[in-house]
Amino acid sequence: MNVRIHSSWQAALADQWSAPYFAQLVDFVKSEYRRTTVYPPASKIFAAFDCCPFEQVKVVILGQDPYHEPGQAEGLSFSVPDGVRVPPSLINIYKEIRSDIGVEPLPTGDLHRWAEQGVLLLNSTLTVEAHRAASHQRHGWETFTDAVIRTLSEQRSGIVFLLWGSYAIRKGECIDRSRHLVLTAPHPSPLSAHRGFLGCRHFSQANEYLTAHGEQPIDWK
Repeated sequence: MNVRIHSSWQAALADQWSAPYFAQLVDFVKSEYRRTTVYPPASKIFAAFDCCPFEQVKVVILGQDPYHEPGQAEGLSFSVPDGVRVPPSLINIYKEIRSDIGVEPLPTGDLHRWAEQGVLLLNSTLTVEAHRAASHQRHGWETFTDAVIRTLSEQRSGIVFLLWGSYAIRKGECIDRSRHLVLTAPHPSPLSAHRGFLGCRHFSQANEYLTAHGEQPIDWK
């Protein structure tokens, strides 16, 4: 696995590429792709970064693992390719968008349209073994994505971080709240969405903040 990632992220994360943990992570991921079926396809591991250059990030939506069933994972958190059934958590995200801002999302689970507007759809772990949720946790990806969040917090300002669920909320503890807007809620999973994700109004709040800071709001359609 060569580290092929947008040049803006290559520069922003320069201290990570030579770190000992990252070398071990690369060895692990390479061996897993050789040994078994791993998602997403290797060419899409860093898709979220390639779709959303460092200096263009306006919003970060933090997920946990890539989808682990065939044809779903494409390197963007919560997103699935066009034509694939919209997953339950994304159905609830769309439901909240309708309720919050009165917009009808497109009938697809492909969220590249958000990424291209500056929404970094970041999973905490960027690879997973087929049919085995969380199988690539604690091998170094979390250290890498912690560095992503920390670097955005320190080197940028005016970003909206949407942290859904206790895992994402804990991971966002390093974010400087004086420089960024951090919005938290329960996870949009059907198991927890009714506990406060539905009705959180994060999408309107994000756009109000971006507008107030001179940025173009996100078209959540």
